[in-house]
Amino acid sequence: MTGVVDVTLFSLVHDFFKVYLPNMRHSSPHTIRAYQTSLEMLFDFVKSEKQINLSEITFEMISHNMISSFLDWLELERGCSISTRNHRLMCICAFYAYAAKMEPTTVVYQAELAKVPRKKPTKPEVIEYMSETAVKSILAQPNTAMPKGLRDQFLMVFLYDTAARIQEALDVRLKDTNLGKTPTVTLRGKRSKIRTVPLMEKTVEHFKNYINVFHSDESVYSEQYLFYVVRHGQKNRMCEDNARKIISAYGTAAKETCSDVPDKVRPHLWRHSRAMHLYQRGMDLTLVSQWLGHAQLDTTLIYAHADTEQKRKAIEKATSPDSPLK
Repeated sequence: MTGVVDVTLFSLVHDFFKVYLPNMRHSSPHTIRAYQTSLEMLFDFVKSEKQINLSEITFEMISHNMISSFLDWLELERGCSISTRNHRLMCICAFYAYAAKMEPTTVVYQAELAKVPRKKPTKPEVIEYMSETAVKSILAQPNTAMPKGLRDQFLMVFLYDTAARIQEALDVRLKDTNLGKTPTVTLRGKRSKIRTVPLMEKTVEHFKNYINVFHSDESVYSEQYLFYVVRHGQKNRMCEDNARKIISAYGTAAKETCSDVPDKVRPHLWRHSRAMHLYQRGMDLTLVSQWLGHAQLDTTLIYAHADTEQKRKAIEKATSPDSPLK
């Protein structure tokens, strides 16, 4: 590890992801990726704050103040929910717990992390979602005459139609899709839960156009990822950050001509928007819950709360200032 300042830190990171999680905990690839993403984001934040290279990061730098600032940045700058903020903290805590078991000298750093509390929501979480007008405006942005535009548009159509989490969408392989009489796609969600969701007729049209360009020489039983990037001549799974940048750029472009488009368009907005639109059009909340892959119906109740809040605001706006209710 030439050039690494804190060899202990990076040795433990390596063993945590390459030995402990896959071989001892038998964690799923999705779980491992969630832990890895959380640590990578933390390290990127430390690099930015300290203006240093990755190899210069040390345990000492990652104080409880640094982690608290990181979590605030996730919430305020990245637009993450409190539940996502707490999940990132949980992932970081899991690594520190492993480090303390394997290397006693790191117990002091685990104690430092223990000073960072989980954040409790002060009120019921109100989800963000896009209007159908905003969705149409963003989907109109890619230049589908070019392969990249075709791919980008289909990625967003796929996210909206399936309401898949970004990780679920990017984990899909060709063999997980079925374009037969009843088109479906199999998604692998949290805790390795599998669910099959239908694809709408229009989505299937987009799908076939995409396949003809990006998977023309592959079998429907292929292990190849549906969405990929080419690096060094090899097809690799598209990463979440790449997808976020793509979607954010089209959201920014659409905002110039459509005021309905939110200031920041993130992958999860497609999931929330699709679920909200279905609920508003009469789909039973229990079905929405099953379709989204929620373990508990209570998780899905945020859509009912958000819809009620929208109605309240509309009624408030429509109520005369002279109304007795005022």
